[in-house]
Amino acid sequence: MVKSYYHKKKKLLKKMIKKCLFPAAGYGTRFLPATKAVPKEMLPILTKPLLQYGVEEALSSGISNMAIVTGRGKRSIEDHFDDSFELDSQLNGTSKEHYLNEIKDVIEKATFTYVRQQKMLGLGDAILTGEPLIGNEPFAVILADDLCNCEGSEVISQMIKIYEKYKCSIIAIEEVPINQISKYGVIAGNPIDGSNDIFQVFDMIEKPDQNNAPSNMAIIGRYILTPDIFNILRDIKSTDGEEIQITDALLTQAKKNKVIAYKFKGKRFDCGSVEGYVEATNYFAEKMGIT
Repeated sequence: MVKSYYHKKKKLLKKMIKKCLFPAAGYGTRFLPATKAVPKEMLPILTKPLLQYGVEEALSSGISNMAIVTGRGKRSIEDHFDDSFELDSQLNGTSKEHYLNEIKDVIEKATFTYVRQQKMLGLGDAILTGEPLIGNEPFAVILADDLCNCEGSEVISQMIKIYEKYKCSIIAIEEVPINQISKYGVIAGNPIDGSNDIFQVFDMIEKPDQNNAPSNMAIIGRYILTPDIFNILRDIKSTDGEEIQITDALLTQAKKNKVIAYKFKGKRFDCGSVEGYVEATNYFAEKMGIT
């Protein structure tokens, strides 16, 4: 069942990428017991939940339609991106009213739609579950636990510019230490157009060991995907309960020269790990002058 909550939004110029998908159905087991009651995507960095950072990145990139794939126990996500009449009435006219301005601005500018992932069968299945919210058009994907900070354009905004040139799926990558490579999907690609940041992908492996890794260029939680990805995911959908990896579908596209990897400009924090979450908290606290 698909739920939709529509909010007023400002008119935007017509964009090639108009929708952003947020897979948010996972259990967040590395953050138990906190995530027993609180979705991992709603864990805050300072005063703002991870998912809101992702939504704001999409808005800053000219995307106003947010498609969120949730699961059981994730109702607080929907509540967060909806008006709270009780809070409004309590804070209206007080010195604390301004605390709600930031989230109200997000709600005003964005449209939110939701669908539930019935079984946790991996990122590929989560993206396929979001198809009714996306339709037959290219779209962005943001994994909220990969928190990115950029001094210039947001990561998705950078990737949209790449998409506008090549009109194929775009994946964000960064170089990681070889001893951490087994945590990631890893690409092999050739530089194109004389750039050291843009690669034509010809191979990728999900979580390889060090000896089998084709490079140290790891895929992070930012994608621009073309809609044919849905049919590819359907074709490879598991029948034995195993997770469906998005890298398998992307590899099918890559074999047709339809995947570009982009080494983004910015800093990423792996907030899916406790260490990365603490690092992000300290970084943003220092950035805001909180000691």
